[in-house]
Amino acid sequence: MELLLPNPANSTPLTTLGFLDRAATAYGDSPSIVYNNVSYTWLQTHCRCLQMASSLTSLGIQRGQVVSVVAPNVPSMYELQFAVPMSGAVLNNINTRLDAHTLSILLQHSESKLVFVDHHSSSLVLEAISLFPRNTKHPQLILIDDEMVSSGSKSTSSTSHFLDHYEGILEDGDPKFKWVRPKSEWDPMVLNYTSGTTSCPKGVSLSHRAIFIKTMDALVDWSVPNQPVYLWTLPIFHANGWSFPWGMAAVGGTNICLRKVDPSQIYRLIKQHKVTHMCGAPVVLNMLSNSPDLETLDHHVQILTAGAPPPAPVLARTESMGFVVSHGYGLTETGGIVVSCAWKQKWNKLPLTERARLKSRQGVNTVGLTEADVFDPKTGEPVKRDGKTVGEVVLRGGSLMLGYLKDTEGTSKCMRENGWFYTGDIGVIHPDGYLEIKDRSKDIIISGGENISSPEVESVLYSHPAVNEAAVVAKPDKFWGETPCAFVSLKKNGELTQKPNEKEIIQYCRDRLPHYMVPKTVVFENELPKTSTGKVQKFILRRIAKAMS
Repeated sequence: MELLLPNPANSTPLTTLGFLDRAATAYGDSPSIVYNNVSYTWLQTHCRCLQMASSLTSLGIQRGQVVSVVAPNVPSMYELQFAVPMSGAVLNNINTRLDAHTLSILLQHSESKLVFVDHHSSSLVLEAISLFPRNTKHPQLILIDDEMVSSGSKSTSSTSHFLDHYEGILEDGDPKFKWVRPKSEWDPMVLNYTSGTTSCPKGVSLSHRAIFIKTMDALVDWSVPNQPVYLWTLPIFHANGWSFPWGMAAVGGTNICLRKVDPSQIYRLIKQHKVTHMCGAPVVLNMLSNSPDLETLDHHVQILTAGAPPPAPVLARTESMGFVVSHGYGLTETGGIVVSCAWKQKWNKLPLTERARLKSRQGVNTVGLTEADVFDPKTGEPVKRDGKTVGEVVLRGGSLMLGYLKDTEGTSKCMRENGWFYTGDIGVIHPDGYLEIKDRSKDIIISGGENISSPEVESVLYSHPAVNEAAVVAKPDKFWGETPCAFVSLKKNGELTQKPNEKEIIQYCRDRLPHYMVPKTVVFENELPKTSTGKVQKFILRRIAKAMS
């Protein structure tokens, strides 16, 4: 057969930015964003994004330069997911819960030229800028004040350190601006810093191609229909909201923005807007299922969870309320969820607790990921499909990152010459081919030569009726090397007639686990330290456990 080569007509760079052009035509009169008393249509959102992209180029932002955003899930945060890359710049969404020192390091490392700052984070960002070395040029700042937009009044926030307000910058832009298309689909589109559970964040660079693949993959894998109503319970700064800012434009969805995750607010918005879809880490599921505002839903709501292995008891409680839970696995480096627990119809006949146990597994590669496997760390070969033999989870596919910014050594350590990305997560493959994460490699507890998976112990702890949150880490031990140490917070909603003590928690675990896996120490806390995405910061707990010994 004749060899036909690519040509300009069939090799246009892949990018999700064109989804917004299409949405303006296909869904122009339909609601795009709803927040408090503010709402926009897709035609309006399209115009506003073009105006902001135009204004950014007028401010001197050039192709490939980094523009950062420090904001929660408010309308401007959503718009900037399009507007920044439409100007040709690289989008850098930053965690709003970082301390000033870390934020300063990230802004310097990324060489950010401009930062959009939510008014609640203004003092944090100004402190971070003050930590820049002398004679270092700092980025321009633009203030986001959604309260000003909601009320239609002038902001009371000081603007002396800011170039202007978000709306002021946007109004100067051209709504007919011809947005800057990538020269290559391999051009970087976003720069994300890992959430810092290891206390060592890295800059993950993702291309237009990777984001396109991941967005289409997410819509297919979750079976998202046209024009869903999507509630933003997942921070957009967490791996770009798992690609759903662009996904919602592709299907003409309604984005219900939410500044802060609050169970009572979530239940109110679900009922008010007939929400159909939402995402969140297992901590969000736990909050919803333990909330004093708990009520059975009057319609099914699809909820996608990932970020940490969800305890089966939490999944069971959430589904009993009317949520339909889907579970997946991904990393910042993969741009979103790339392994999901594809559900089999025959499992619907099983009891709720058994369904929850199966659903707590991570599953199989999504259609957009080429392959997922678990390799033996010594032989480098795939482990036995027996659900017991552990190894490191490895991935390969088109949504993987370009690499870590300014860190060739870190990139080469995880993206190896054999064509696989090594995640650092420990897992098994079950006989049915489904992957299950057992732990992060650094979180595995080795006690007397036995490997202990902390999520297995945590799942038992979560099944205790008095436990709200649980995390298990290694505590140094002179005899065993390490022993499990459990950090627990108890429920506070008045359901408890008597609070359990350490001895009772240990006995509860002893009745349900092999004895070597039972925590030797239980520490009660009011709340466990977490990142903004709901991951427990185990490195902090390990420090506490080490100090105790």
